Amino acid sequence: MSNYRRQHLPGGTCFFTVNLLERRGRLLVEHVGLLRSSFKEAMRFRPFEIIAIVILPDHLHCLWRLPDGDGDNVIRWQHIKSNFSKGLPKTERLSKSRAKRKERGIWQRRFWEHVITDDKDLANHIDYIYINPLKHGYVTKVSDWPYSSFHRDVRLGIYPENWSG
Repeated sequence: MSNYRRQHLPGGTCFFTVNLLERRGRLLVEHVGLLRSSFKEAMRFRPFEIIAIVILPDHLHCLWRLPDGDGDNVIRWQHIKSNFSKGLPKTERLSKSRAKRKERGIWQRRFWEHVITDDKDLANHIDYIYINPLKHGYVTKVSDWPYSSFHRDVRLGIYPENWSG
């Protein structure tokens, strides 16, 4: 069994990629309201600040900052994934190992994380998040993708509406 090591950086800022198990699905955008409420519930449970996020049909990218003294990203992702999964009907295929562990077949077990090292790294990852729907061919303009905090950053004057990387 693999021994995955996670960064534990209290007050840290991290970039994440989280994938559905079935990468051809559209579950995240079809149930975006449930996903949003799962994030909100997790934030009530263990606060964190979302700096940037984009939700795509089968995966999401998120950049968040933890409160000072708190470095537990894992518990937050467990909470988000669990709440989202509980809100869906049990229609997914289950492998024997997932059935044995009484797991749902919604999410990949792991997630990818990167600890942000400086302001340039932060800016590069925010740009990566916002350009992702364009990169995957879902839209021809970043502003056309509705499931992104890009629109908030346009309203705040951080990005122009016609920005495209």
